[in-house]
Amino acid sequence: MPELPEVETTRRGLLTKVIGQTILRVTVRDRRLRWPIPTNLEKLLEGRVVTGISRRGKYLLWDIEASSGGGILLCHLGMSGSLFTTRLSTPHAKHDHVDITLGNKVLVRYHDSRRFGAMLWIAGAIPSHPLLDTLGPEPLGDHFDGAHLFNASRERTVSIKEFIMNAHIVVGVGNIYASEALFAAGIRPTTPAGRVSHRRYDLLATAIQRTLARAIDAGGSSLRDYVKVNGEPGHFQLSANVYDCATKPCRVCGTLIKTIRQGQRSTYFCPHCQR
Repeated sequence: MPELPEVETTRRGLLTKVIGQTILRVTVRDRRLRWPIPTNLEKLLEGRVVTGISRRGKYLLWDIEASSGGGILLCHLGMSGSLFTTRLSTPHAKHDHVDITLGNKVLVRYHDSRRFGAMLWIAGAIPSHPLLDTLGPEPLGDHFDGAHLFNASRERTVSIKEFIMNAHIVVGVGNIYASEALFAAGIRPTTPAGRVSHRRYDLLATAIQRTLARAIDAGGSSLRDYVKVNGEPGHFQLSANVYDCATKPCRVCGTLIKTIRQGQRSTYFCPHCQR
């Protein structure tokens, strides 16, 4: 957390607030994120115009234009981060690490209680970076389908849930959405990835896309720290079919939802609906 739906919700919420705006001031209170914030980030950003915000996996990419050459501000929300807008007069809280003040008097604030996120600079207009270059396809893009999953899974003995959570296979399918997509596709999460048929991968690819689209429409999931740009929580968790529903009856068949541990994460599934 936050995963692709939360990051995409953040991106969409920022668009109308920051595009075309000049960055007047950058205030860094703590550089000790997962990768330290560059010591010259303030100088690199101040006085420059934000021309766009895109997303690659769980990374937000701010396009920064300047007469002397632009670049990209790469942001990652880590495990507990959020980017939200507030008034210039809003006092900062304990874990508010970065403020970006814009020409329209909007303040974009980065909050991260665990400091597992990132704010890094990529020089130039092409977003090439070691954190981006080995990522798999976007699940909502044109290069993702059942055939991609099937071909990538051959000879793989790892569980199907851990397989689809691998960002080198497909980006952005986090723990919540992997459990929900596998339920929608009727696939048990412990099934070895290499034993899933092409037909079932077609079903799973569609389930992943529909699950993520539903989550984006709901503003993502707010389980702990994540909030949308306007400070409000996401609501997808309220409609989850299996995630965090252990011992509750399945909405489809009435069987009690089970939970197990996979890769140090909790997995939820229906033992009747998922085979």
